[in-house]
Amino acid sequence: MIEGMTGSTVPRRQLGRHLRDLRNQSRLTVRAAARQLEWSEAKMWRIETGQTSLRSHDVETMCKVYGAPAGLTKALMGLAKETKARGWWHAYGDVIPEGFDLFIGLEEAASRVWWYESELVPGLLQTEAYARTIIRADNADEADNEIERRVHLRIARQALLTRAGEPPTLTVALNEGVLRRPIGGNNVMAGQLAHLLEVGELPNVTIKVIPFSAGLHLGVMSGPFGILRFPVNGDGSESEPPTVYADGYTGDLYLDKPGEVARYDAAFENIWATALTEQDSRRLISEVAGTYGHR
Repeated sequence: MIEGMTGSTVPRRQLGRHLRDLRNQSRLTVRAAARQLEWSEAKMWRIETGQTSLRSHDVETMCKVYGAPAGLTKALMGLAKETKARGWWHAYGDVIPEGFDLFIGLEEAASRVWWYESELVPGLLQTEAYARTIIRADNADEADNEIERRVHLRIARQALLTRAGEPPTLTVALNEGVLRRPIGGNNVMAGQLAHLLEVGELPNVTIKVIPFSAGLHLGVMSGPFGILRFPVNGDGSESEPPTVYADGYTGDLYLDKPGEVARYDAAFENIWATALTEQDSRRLISEVAGTYGHR
């Protein structure tokens, strides 16, 4: 765990995996375990996927039901206490969409992020004006101050790209349509594309564009997604399993089974191979920026 950066997300996921493994070893289905614990199946799912923190007492109860040895029970009870740690984003808890705090915590903990976007500039690369346009469109009934808090949260996330220590490596593939879709009008787009050129100069950020001329590639079928990877331990093993994230209109998708991740890895590599070079991508971004009145 990266102290002070992961918040409660990573220990929650670790605890959830341990409890899921114990349940499977005890040959209990989610339904059977929920019945014995007098919980709902939905609560069991949230626990096992790291969506919620747990009290040590609840962990002890689950371990008794699963027949876990005393030493492991004690260790998991200690891990439960770590899930109470609060990341900086909890100050925005009232405006974070349900479940999205899990993603923010994973994003903070990641050492490498691959991202493919077909429609919009990813949140980590958005300007305030661009973000405000999107957030307002998606939250039309919210008051102005709530919109601004959501905008501030999105911009605050971007600090990880320039944080002291080891900022993550961000590799982004953008469909050409992202550049040409006039979100917010000419001024907003001119500023946004100028920002892409600026952020793309950071040593840990690489941005490439897939031109329309590339034709069919796997991103056309997969839709937008991100792949997050995490620091390795001293023995070279992964501290957390790689995770695929897809932002759905009615809910977020998290995938971490090796076969699932491998399929998205292959998709990203295919997308990346169809993209322009980094230099040609910068040239295209600058060219399109010119159509909005900025060079």
